[in-house]
Amino acid sequence: MTALSVQQISKRYKAITALQNVSFDVPEGSIFGILGPNGSGKTTLLGIVTDVLKADAGTCSLFNQPITAQLRKQTGSLLETPNFYPYLSARKNLEISAAIKGCNASTIDESLKRVDLYNRRYDKFSTFSLGMKQRLAIAAALLGSPSLLIFDEPTNGLDPNGIADIRDLIKNIAAEGKTIVMASHLLDEVEKVCTHVAILKKGILLAYGDVTGLLKTGSSIELSAENLPQLKDVLTRFKNNISVEEKENMLLLHDESEEISLSELNKYCFENGVTLTHLSIRKKALETKFLEITNQQNNE
Repeated sequence: MTALSVQQISKRYKAITALQNVSFDVPEGSIFGILGPNGSGKTTLLGIVTDVLKADAGTCSLFNQPITAQLRKQTGSLLETPNFYPYLSARKNLEISAAIKGCNASTIDESLKRVDLYNRRYDKFSTFSLGMKQRLAIAAALLGSPSLLIFDEPTNGLDPNGIADIRDLIKNIAAEGKTIVMASHLLDEVEKVCTHVAILKKGILLAYGDVTGLLKTGSSIELSAENLPQLKDVLTRFKNNISVEEKENMLLLHDESEEISLSELNKYCFENGVTLTHLSIRKKALETKFLEITNQQNNE
């Protein structure tokens, strides 16, 4: 099932086009990253999805149904810097959040335990570190046990330890069957956390799909043998439309068709007198793929 569907969403702010005909589907149970630099339209898109903003054109649907007030209760969101009452305890702040959301306050303790703040539930919000404040905001989003969670830059401003904590928390929440949509400009975090990704730039959707599939395109095969010149000579006769590059005491075989089998390649080398000492696929990093996609747009 599709947890969230965005179809032909457009939004303008006077002369500025924030979003232009953006469409994608978020599979249920996925961690879906919306990736792009600042000003790419990520926050605007999440604002439209959560009904904070109105689109100029296009539609959104939840769980294959038109969005209703009842369906929105199946979502939880964190769209900005945590904004709680500093002089109130964590639990009291969540009681207020539960009342605003119209959900049962009985899920408060469960949410606090989920983000590892239960032992600090009676401490004032003002005494919390930035990472703890962010986790409390996630606890607020978890109130009512929503099926879909929407986070805008959930690791923004955190130190490496705080980023790692939020990363692990997001993975653990998703492992419970929740669907998570998170906007980020941090390529490394999206690659480590997300199962799917949409790449935005200047309001235009450049690509979207599962992370593995996006990174697979254009991947290389690493090979090594005791006699690299011999291996290189053998590889040049292996197949048409391939290129061989020597790098870091090994060879990289490039084939955009993605049709090469490692076992087939190993057998071919052996039959031609070369015993491989190393053979593996080197996938492109998301950063490399992101730069390729965005540079392609600049050249068009």
